[in-house]
Amino acid sequence: MHPDRRQIDFPSHCHPSTKAIHRYWLEKCGDSPMPARSDIDPLEMPKGVLPGVCLVDVVPDERRYVCRLLGTADAEVRGNDPTGKSVREGFFGPSAETVLANYDRVVSARAQYLDPRRYVATTGHYVTQETIFLPLSDDGKYVNKILVYSASRQSIPGEHG
Repeated sequence: MHPDRRQIDFPSHCHPSTKAIHRYWLEKCGDSPMPARSDIDPLEMPKGVLPGVCLVDVVPDERRYVCRLLGTADAEVRGNDPTGKSVREGFFGPSAETVLANYDRVVSARAQYLDPRRYVATTGHYVTQETIFLPLSDDGKYVNKILVYSASRQSIPGEHG
């Protein structure tokens, strides 16, 4: 992968923490197209991002993607903790198909993806500003995990997605 493919043109309204976790991921890539899970150290992550992180396993069965762990803020925004469930079962977004398409894009391209869509939680209490999907690979060739970060904030009463 050419290093330029790892760069993202972030929209001007992009949350600083989304840019920070992308810089962290790039740093961990080194000369590889994507880092391994063992390269990622939660203690080294940018300050404040860990509660919004989700780690998803890419699995070779009909589940496709399984939530391995979920940050506390992400669980609060969702209103549940889908750890151990497939993304299809515990998705957070406009539809399961839309969410799965984001994961499929990352796996097939072996590259990060920024979904800039805002999404209002079903409770109406939170708005996800954007979500970044960052591939991880133990062999440097195939994506076997995806590090996901969503920048969310409390919604303003009466605000619509």
